[in-house]
Amino acid sequence: MDAGLRAAEIHPSSIVADGARIGRGVRIGPWCSIGPEVVIEDGVHLIASVIVDGATRIGPGVVCYPFTTIGMAPQDLKYRGEPTRCVVGARTVIRENVTIHRGTATGSGLTQIGDDCLIMANAHVAHDCTLGNGVIIVNNVVMGGHVSIGDHARIMGAAALHQFVRIGRAALVGGVCGVEADVIPYGSVLGNRARLVGLHWIWLKRNGVQSDEMHRLRRAFRALYPRNMDDESTAFSLRLAAVRAEYGGDAKVDEILDFIEAPSRRGLVRVAGGGAGLVETDGV
Repeated sequence: MDAGLRAAEIHPSSIVADGARIGRGVRIGPWCSIGPEVVIEDGVHLIASVIVDGATRIGPGVVCYPFTTIGMAPQDLKYRGEPTRCVVGARTVIRENVTIHRGTATGSGLTQIGDDCLIMANAHVAHDCTLGNGVIIVNNVVMGGHVSIGDHARIMGAAALHQFVRIGRAALVGGVCGVEADVIPYGSVLGNRARLVGLHWIWLKRNGVQSDEMHRLRRAFRALYPRNMDDESTAFSLRLAAVRAEYGGDAKVDEILDFIEAPSRRGLVRVAGGGAGLVETDGV
């Protein structure tokens, strides 16, 4: 018997296939199913009725609640059983009924979730998605394939993310948002069709951003997205260049500008009607 299996606590009703690698201190509750290519690292707790399949690695200290499935085949009609992967980072918590699918050969071949994430009940992480560290996905969020979510982003309940959308670091997506385009780092979007309404100021304050840096971010954001967006006399590309010239060198401003200038399949989320304003949006 594998040394890891001897050191694990496995309920007799669960099935662990030959070839699966199980770390020390792993607890596998009743009615779980572990596939032959799965690697479960030390200290993982599968509470009950969890299915892990495919070439999937579960990082140390992960907790999976009942009726979650990880590493199952993607919902992509082009998928023909090619060998692809799924990785869940350390200490991530996955709540009830979450589905996380492995990648596709026509995509990156990898679905990856970072460390210290929280994925709440009934959420779906599609094939080839990438979630950074510390991401929070609230109940009933769904995402299409190839979505990229930066570190510490918050996606609120019942939001829907279009395939290939990029969500920048520490951005906030409001509840029941339909997000069809990219959200800048620290951006905050609201609405049935997501519109940029400001920056995620509460997160910035809670995470130690000093007042002088907040003021620079505020001024740079106002320059990029003036309150009167009806005036198109200054093209966005010119505003972008002007902000780069005036505020370049500030790490967070540069991060926003680099994100905007990076290649995108979906473009940027549009600003709310009448200008972005500076809404003091809260979040978890």
